[in-house]
Amino acid sequence: MRVLGLDPGLRNTGWGIIDMEGSHLRHVADGVVHSDAKLSLAERLAQLHRGVLAVIAQWSPEEAAVEQTFVNKNPESTLKLGQARGAVLLAPALSGLHVGEYSPASVKQAVVGTGRAAKDQVAMMVRTLLPGCPVQSPDAADALAVAICHAHHRATAGRLAMAVQMAGARR
Repeated sequence: MRVLGLDPGLRNTGWGIIDMEGSHLRHVADGVVHSDAKLSLAERLAQLHRGVLAVIAQWSPEEAAVEQTFVNKNPESTLKLGQARGAVLLAPALSGLHVGEYSPASVKQAVVGTGRAAKDQVAMMVRTLLPGCPVQSPDAADALAVAICHAHHRATAGRLAMAVQMAGARR
């Protein structure tokens, strides 16, 4: 299964594509969609949306995962981040992809083993879990971590469904 991970931001939205075959994960691509700070908020959101749609068109993921917004001390920044997240979230949803959403702590827990990991720890573990992955930026590393988190959750859900099915067959 091909998974698109997204780390929304108004200036920079990181994206990462991984392939999941059983328990094996493979890096496919990663990058960042940028918005032009000189444009209006609406135009910037449109840039992000179109950029994520272009990634989807190019790499054909089967599912997507998006990091949830954390509450910032500055309410205006939090609102703008939420709007960016909405524009980013809409792209895979309108493309017909199943979209998983994960808190930053859940992503860190899945990738590093602790929900309070630092950004550099996350990037190091992404490189470890995806050997040969030349992560393009911290935003792309975070997006790959979101994709890895989704892959882990999907694998666990698959094993659970198989166990439930087997238990039902025994009856």
